[in-house]
Amino acid sequence: MNILFEEDGSFRAGTLMADNTTSVQVELPGGKRSKVKAANVVLRFGSPSPSELLQRAEAEGADIDVSFLWEVSPESEFGFEELAVEYCGGKPDAVQAASVLLRLHSAPMYFHRKGKGRYRKAPPEILQAALAGVEKKRQQALAIEEMTAQLLASTLPAAFPAQLSMLLYAPDRNRLETKALEAACAQSGKSPAALLRACGALPATHEYHFGRFLHEFFPEGKGGTRFPDYARAILPTDLPVANVAAFSIDDAATTEIDDAFSVTAHAGGGWRIGIHIAAPGLGFAPDSDLGRIARDRLSTVYMPGRKITMLPDAVVEQFTLGAGRTVPALSLYLEVASDLRITAHDTCLELVPIAANLRHHDIEPVFNEMTLSEGLGEFAYRDELKLLWELAQVLEAGRGQTRQNNRRDYSYEVDWTQGVNGACGEPGHVSIIERPRGSPLDTLVAELMIVANSTWGGLLRDAKVPALYRAQSAGKVRMTTQAAPHEGLGVDCYAWSSSPLRRYCDLLNQWQLISHLRGDQPAFAPKSAELLSAMRDFDVTYSAYAEFQRQMERYWCLRWLVQEARTSVPARIIREQLVRLEEIPLVIRLLDLPDTSIAGTGRRVSLAIDRIDLLEADIRARFVELLAGESATGAGDEFDEEELLEPAAPALAAAEMPAESGSDDGLAKAGEPQAPV
Repeated sequence: MNILFEEDGSFRAGTLMADNTTSVQVELPGGKRSKVKAANVVLRFGSPSPSELLQRAEAEGADIDVSFLWEVSPESEFGFEELAVEYCGGKPDAVQAASVLLRLHSAPMYFHRKGKGRYRKAPPEILQAALAGVEKKRQQALAIEEMTAQLLASTLPAAFPAQLSMLLYAPDRNRLETKALEAACAQSGKSPAALLRACGALPATHEYHFGRFLHEFFPEGKGGTRFPDYARAILPTDLPVANVAAFSIDDAATTEIDDAFSVTAHAGGGWRIGIHIAAPGLGFAPDSDLGRIARDRLSTVYMPGRKITMLPDAVVEQFTLGAGRTVPALSLYLEVASDLRITAHDTCLELVPIAANLRHHDIEPVFNEMTLSEGLGEFAYRDELKLLWELAQVLEAGRGQTRQNNRRDYSYEVDWTQGVNGACGEPGHVSIIERPRGSPLDTLVAELMIVANSTWGGLLRDAKVPALYRAQSAGKVRMTTQAAPHEGLGVDCYAWSSSPLRRYCDLLNQWQLISHLRGDQPAFAPKSAELLSAMRDFDVTYSAYAEFQRQMERYWCLRWLVQEARTSVPARIIREQLVRLEEIPLVIRLLDLPDTSIAGTGRRVSLAIDRIDLLEADIRARFVELLAGESATGAGDEFDEEELLEPAAPALAAAEMPAESGSDDGLAKAGEPQAPV
């Protein structure tokens, strides 16, 4: 006697060896013996053999039309042998009964299992829904297969353009497009970005990196230029007009001009020096439409060749300190004696006439360390700049600081008008321009900004008006609502207030200053949730924006190498396995670099560039040989800690580069980004 029994969801057949009340002993075709519960036995038969039964039943069951089987099944629960009688038109043999059983068991959509060998046909509506689901999955599988084939053939499927951002930056694995892209990547060995670029979905690698940033921080689209509707800012008309002729000092492309200076000589000797900061805080309040926009964006975003402003262009135009205009400003006046001692200071709200916007490229050739030592020629604002430079030296010495001039800054200028670059095959021609840090213009502006930010920080502290401060102790810089020393700058307290058009922190502090000067309640109360959340969000967002700027500077360094068709470059060893290129601020890790104990830190080397991947912002280079002499920048040139800890990243922009101690060094408007705008 043989039996057919169910075990672990499948059917097995064997020869019956012993039949007990609750269990049976069975010998399987391979000779193994097993104990089976009696309740699991569904069929007893004499012939054929167990192995032949399953083979023949599976073959005959596959030919049974499951739809017909469903049609002839009773509405009530039934056993498989009952249905086999109906289906075969008479008493079935063992193979026929087993074939019906196997077919019932293989079609759970049609037949719901009710027990060992017992079933009930699925209700029509449930069956139709299940069949529709199967058909949908079949169609989806065909669609995935078709899209995968198109991708592998470098053809972009029609559904992909609308889903491109999702596919690149936040893949939804429930989407068919994502499944097709993953399948094509697995078969081609390419990354999603590389595969989509091959299909023409990414005409420019720059747009890929820029798009990732926009997807995370500006999901509303239009490259961060879309602003919600807002009520226009109101320019104040009741302010006194200052009796000065102010001038600003900025990069050639700067549009958010938020600081200017004035020099007025006293008849009896000495000067009244004005530091004038644009005052958008006079035009709208924190709870206004524009206040909420600034709170949401928190900072202008800088990157080579582009920027995304914190405030709409129309609002920037209202308050920027443009030449030929008289604009509202928060002014700090310093009374300076003939020996350059600051004897007094006062702060006021006023309208300031702006006489000129001086630009670095015009002033630096005639106002630099060499011309200052050899004698300045004739040029506009020569005497004012010389006086401010001399005052800046006194201020710097008064803070106990010594300017380090062996560090270098780089500006990135991208000319989009040159069209498609031949080497890169993309629009944009990049120029990376080196300028020494700590130039007279840098120092002049930085020291006056430090005076303004530290003086106004102290004013708010003494008035017990809450503000956001930058503090440093033990080499660590942090944001805080408590006035605390900034050891790196050598000041008792430091509150960013000099860039209200660019940074929400400065705008918030300006609102607090305006409230204090007018005798009103502070816009932000002490220890308020709004103040604390603004500090936290600004700190996190500002750091993220700065990191993006660093990443894009790295990208443009790689673009420059491709653009200039460089296959070999000189570099300098900065520490084990790390070198920095001499011509551009790019740090590369080299696994085959000679041991620094042999080659020496600061030693010049020649590198061969094997591969540059602009999509991955990655470079592969190898050591060629040691070169004679030290690098052009000198063995003593300094490097940033971030640069060393993140070998691939180029040096930060001058504005974001901390000093060795980790402090804000006050350069370039005391920490403001200076990437081309």
